Amino acid sequence: MNKASIIKRPVVSEKSLLLAQAENKYTFEVSKQANKHQIKEAIEAVYGVTVEAVNTNTGHRVRKSTGKKRMSVLIAPTKKAVVTLPKSQTISVFDFGESQA
Repeated sequence: MNKASIIKRPVVSEKSLLLAQAENKYTFEVSKQANKHQIKEAIEAVYGVTVEAVNTNTGHRVRKSTGKKRMSVLIAPTKKAVVTLPKSQTISVFDFGESQA
């Protein structure tokens, strides 16, 4: 499996940004077939950081109604990885700047 194809996209949400600020944990949507070792190697190769830990979570499929005819569609499950980095390193994709307090 290609290392760049393991990482689909970073998950940028309010919760993931709070995790990045408070605990230096970054969330990515990853390939369903990838294991923790492959995810760790891919993050280290693509972003040039040292990964301390990887936690994965596979969601469940969701039934969603669409259109005016009340049709329903099954949305496929996704796999997310929460990557912990040392305090001295960051990933620039999650650039949250200064907090507005």
